[in-house]
Amino acid sequence: MKKSSFVAMVLGTISLVFFALGMCMALLPEWDAFTEGVIFGAIGLALGLVTLLIWRKMEHKAPLHVHLNGKTVLIVITGVMGTLLLGVGLCFCLVWNNIIIGTMVGLMGILLLMALIPLVKGIK
Repeated sequence: MKKSSFVAMVLGTISLVFFALGMCMALLPEWDAFTEGVIFGAIGLALGLVTLLIWRKMEHKAPLHVHLNGKTVLIVITGVMGTLLLGVGLCFCLVWNNIIIGTMVGLMGILLLMALIPLVKGIK
């Protein structure tokens, strides 16, 4: 394993633990730690960004240059909508005990997420 991959793995794991713990703190009312959870989540996101920058520097890659065009916007909207639909489907199933609607909504989210593959890679 390359040194840059190992560093990225360790830093990425730390950032994901902070983010996950922050989301649990913010979203579980039993913990009564919403503000602290938001802070931990923000620290996790910031560490994730720092991880990306450090890994790119160690790999001697150029800084990120974002080219915003219609295709990129469509890809982002599709990914966000697919993720939200999948999450809402899970909420229907697990929280509101509505298995049939939850399964249908979750499957729509999965289909949208699967649509990302031809959007990003294209069909040959």
